[in-house]
Amino acid sequence: MHAVSGSRHMLPSRMTHENQPLQPSPPLDGEPAPAPAARTRDAAARRVDIAIVGAGAAGLFATAWAGRTARGRGLTPSIVAVDGARKLGAKILVAGGGRCNVTHWQVADTDFVGSTPPAIRKVLARFTVDDTVTFFKAAGVELKREDTGKLFPVTDSARTVLDALVREATGCGATLVHPARVEAIVRDADGFLVTTSAGPLRAARVILCSGGKSLPKSGSDGSGHALAMSLGHSLTSPIVPALVPLTLPAGHWITELSGLTLPTELVLSTASGKRTTASTGSTLCTHFGLSGPAVLDISRHWLVARDRAASAGQPPVKLSINWLPETHTGAVDDMLLESRGRGPLAVLREHLPDRLARRLCELAGAPTTGDLPREPRKRLVTLLTGTPLEVTGDRGFTLAEATAGGVPLSEVRLDTMESRLCPGLHFAGEVLDVDGRIGGFNFQWAWASGFLAGTAAAALYES
Repeated sequence: MHAVSGSRHMLPSRMTHENQPLQPSPPLDGEPAPAPAARTRDAAARRVDIAIVGAGAAGLFATAWAGRTARGRGLTPSIVAVDGARKLGAKILVAGGGRCNVTHWQVADTDFVGSTPPAIRKVLARFTVDDTVTFFKAAGVELKREDTGKLFPVTDSARTVLDALVREATGCGATLVHPARVEAIVRDADGFLVTTSAGPLRAARVILCSGGKSLPKSGSDGSGHALAMSLGHSLTSPIVPALVPLTLPAGHWITELSGLTLPTELVLSTASGKRTTASTGSTLCTHFGLSGPAVLDISRHWLVARDRAASAGQPPVKLSINWLPETHTGAVDDMLLESRGRGPLAVLREHLPDRLARRLCELAGAPTTGDLPREPRKRLVTLLTGTPLEVTGDRGFTLAEATAGGVPLSEVRLDTMESRLCPGLHFAGEVLDVDGRIGGFNFQWAWASGFLAGTAAAALYES
C-alpha cells in the first residue's frame, strides 16, 4: 500500500461522540491565547486537527487514511467527519442495486470525463484497483469479479462495504458526527472555522468531500459547491446530472415499449451530423423515455453538449439510437435485401423483440411480409441504425448517480489534493470535476482521491 511520510506533530486527540453536539475545549498547555478579535468567535469552537466535510465514500476513505497515516507515525490526531445525511452512506447502500460495485477490474483515465485525462490519470495512479482490493480484503470485505468486469463484495450486500468503511474510519480514532450540516467554512490566520448545525469546529486542515448534487437525500445537495466557492474556488459550467435516465415526449412511441430491454448504441452528434460520442450497452425502454447503462453513460455528454450549444447560440445537438449495435447501414441493407420472400418482420425478429420490430416496420411504412420496396427499405435501415431521439430532458439530480462538473482539477495539487488557492483545504470525490461511466469507476475515483487527501492532510499538518 502507499504511504505519505512526514514528521510534523499533531494535537492530542479531542473526540466527541456521534450525534452529540460538538463541545468547546480549552487551549492546550503552551498554546497561545486567541487574539481579542477572534476570542468571541472561537469561544465555542471545538478544536480538531482535521475536519472532514462529508462522510460518504470519499469522506470515509479520507478519514480512514488520515488516521492510518498519523498513527503510522505514532501520533493520535483529532479527526472529525461531519455529514448532513440522517442515513450515513446512502449512496453506497443503493449502488449496484444494493450490492455496491466497489470498483472495476480495469480502470483508466479514458473511463472518466470532466478534467483533463493526464490530471485524472495522475490521481488514479496513486491508488490503483489492486490497492482497493487489498484495502477491502484487509478490512474483511472479499471482492469478486463478475462477467461485466465489476467488482462486488462476495456477500452481495452494500452494507458489508459501508460497515467496513465505518470500522476503518472510527478504528483509527476518528469521530463521525451526523446528521450535522456544515453551514460555512472560513479560512483565517488560525486555520479554519467550520460552522456546523452541531456546533463550530476550529480545524487546522479541512477535507471537502461533500459530493456534487446527485441523490440530494444522501446529503450531496450542492452545498459543497457553495463552500468551495466561498473559499475562492470556481466551478465548471455547466453542472448537470450524470448517469441519469433521459426523457422523451409524453406518448412517444418508445414509451409504449416500456419494460423492453436490449443492447443498443447511442450516438451523440453535432447539429451538422458529426459524430462526437457514442455509448454501447443495455438500454431499457420506460414509460418516461430511456434508461439502462448505455443511456446513463451518454446522458452527461448529451446534457453538457446541449447546454453549451444553447449558451453559444448554436443549433441543438442530436442523439440517435442504433437498435443493432456495431452494425453499419450497409450490412443492415444487405440483410433486408436478402429477406426477399420471407418479409422484413421475419428477418428483424431474429435480431429484435417482436414489439420493436413491428413498430419500426410501421414507422418506415414497410410491409411486414412479402417484398420490401426500395424506399420503405431505406427508411427502415435509417430507423434501425439511427432512430433520432427527441430527448426533452432528464430525470434530474434526484435520480442521477453522479454529477458532471465541479471544482476543476487545475485548482488542486494532484499529489496531495490540496487547494492551490486556499492552503490547508483538500478535496476528494464527486465535488471535483471528474465523473466516470457506470461500473464502479466513480467509486475508484472516490478511493483514489480520498486516499491522497487523507494521507496528505495528516502528513502536512503543522502544529
